[in-house]
Amino acid sequence: MAVALITGASSGLGEAAARRLAREPGLALVLVARRAERLERLAASLPCEATALPLDLLDEDAPARARAHLQEHHGGRLDLLVNNAGAGGRGTFAETGAELARRTMALNFDAQLRLTEALLPLLREAAPSAIVNIASTAGRVGRAGAGAYSASKAAFAVWSDALQAEEHVNGVHVGTVLPGFIPTEGFPQRELAANRMTRRMLGTPEQAAEAIVEAGLGRKAEVYVPKVYRGLAALRTVAPPLVRRVLRSRRADVLATSTRPN
Repeated sequence: MAVALITGASSGLGEAAARRLAREPGLALVLVARRAERLERLAASLPCEATALPLDLLDEDAPARARAHLQEHHGGRLDLLVNNAGAGGRGTFAETGAELARRTMALNFDAQLRLTEALLPLLREAAPSAIVNIASTAGRVGRAGAGAYSASKAAFAVWSDALQAEEHVNGVHVGTVLPGFIPTEGFPQRELAANRMTRRMLGTPEQAAEAIVEAGLGRKAEVYVPKVYRGLAALRTVAPPLVRRVLRSRRADVLATSTRPN
C-alpha cells in the first residue's frame, strides 16, 4: 500500500488534502499537526487507513519522530510527502522588525527542509514518488504588510525548483502549489469576501486539495490556486512597474489587511 504524509493536516488546506487523498485507492495517510484531538477525529472519519501523528515541526526531534512513525506503521515506506504546515504573519517591517521574519522563516521554510531531509531517503526508495510543497502566490508577488510571509514562501518556492531539478534523476518528483487567498478556519478573509471587486480572488480549500493531487499524483511542476493567479505572477515578471503601482494604490489597501494568503 502506498503512503502519503501530510503536514498541517488538522484544518484548512491540510484537512482538505487529507479528505481528497483519502479517496485515492490503495493510499494510506499519515496526518501530522500539533492538535492531537483534531487529528484523531479526522483520521477516524476518513474512508482509508489513516494514522495521526501529533507533532510540532519546530521541535528538534520532529523529523526523526516522523520517520520513526513511518517505520513503525508502514515499514518505512513513503510515496508522497505534502509539506503544507505553515504560519502567517502580519505587520510592516517597521512595526515587526526582523523577529517576525525569523519566526515565519522557522516554520515556513526551515522546518519543511528539515522534515524533507529526514524523509527523502524513504521517498527515493519508493520511487517513483513525489513531494508537494505548498508555497504561495505571495512568494511570487510581495505586498505591504506581508513581507515576512512572502519572503518565507519565496524561499520555499525557489528551493522547490532546485530540489525538483536535483531529484528528477532519483525518481522523486517535486511539485509546487501556489495558493492565492483562500478562506480557512483561522484565516476567513472577511475583508476580501465583503468586497465585490476582491471576492472573485478567493479560492477554496477543495480547489487547493485538487491542486495538491495534480502536483503530486499528476506530477505537475507548478499549480496556482485559483489558476488566475498564474497571470499575476507572470505579470510581475513582464511588467514589474505596473504591479508595483497597483500594490501601492488604494485598491491594495484591502489586501494589506488580510492576515495570510493561503
